[in-house]
Amino acid sequence: MIKSELIARLANENPHLTQKDVERVVGVILERMIGALEDGGRVELRGFGALSVRSRPARTGRNPRTGEAVDVRAKHVPFFKSGKELRARLNADGDE
Repeated sequence: MIKSELIARLANENPHLTQKDVERVVGVILERMIGALEDGGRVELRGFGALSVRSRPARTGRNPRTGEAVDVRAKHVPFFKSGKELRARLNADGDE
C-alpha cells in the first residue's frame, strides 16, 4: 500500500471527512513523525512498532563495477523494529 492508497481507503471508511482532510491529517502525522526522528527522538506506535534513528560510521566501501575502494561518509539511517502484536499477526497460522 502506498500513501495515496492509504488516504483513499481512510477517506472511504470515513465519509464525513473529505479526501483533502484525510490528506492533511496523514501529512501532519507523517511530518510530526519525521520531525521527532530529526530531533533524535523515537516514534512508537504500540502494537505496530517503533521508528528510531541509528548512526552508521564512516567506512571504506567498494565500487561493485571496478572493485575500487570508495570512502563512504558517516550517516544516520531510519530503523524500524516491529511490535509484538504485528509480528504475531504476520506469523499467525490461521488460528483466528
